[in-house]
Amino acid sequence: MTAEPPRWLTGVEEQAWRGLLSVFERLITRTGQPLQTEYGLSAADYMMLAELTRVPGGRLRVLELAKELGWEKSRVSHHMARMARRGLVDRETCAYDRRGVYVSVTPAGYEVMSAATRRHANDVRRLFFDHLTSAQVTQLAEITDTVLDVLAGLPVRD
Repeated sequence: MTAEPPRWLTGVEEQAWRGLLSVFERLITRTGQPLQTEYGLSAADYMMLAELTRVPGGRLRVLELAKELGWEKSRVSHHMARMARRGLVDRETCAYDRRGVYVSVTPAGYEVMSAATRRHANDVRRLFFDHLTSAQVTQLAEITDTVLDVLAGLPVRD
């Protein structure tokens, strides 16, 4: 089997890719620092709690949460264990499928998330959305939806 030759990025594609990575890293750092110092939440903690608090009852199966976060199941399990030790989430075995595990937000998790979300939303708006036009935001939403649809169709390693 012959390996496919590399499809090198054009100058503008490389600029877009490197810019995307740089923006992502800097925004995670800038929005994550206050979450850590003021609320004791890492960016990963916040992401997990955000997904859980979006669903009624604040509970998802670990596999569903992994899919929503784009994480491997083992990463969710390890992170969930660390958050459970801090009292932010609970782990429950599925009653009808003993192999299945649920993760749910605790009252303490809801409390810290409620406080942190206000700060996070203000930071995201101030650092990101306030600098874009509504047309750029719409275009960005379309771009991310397209790429996420492609990535959703690819197998996840565990």
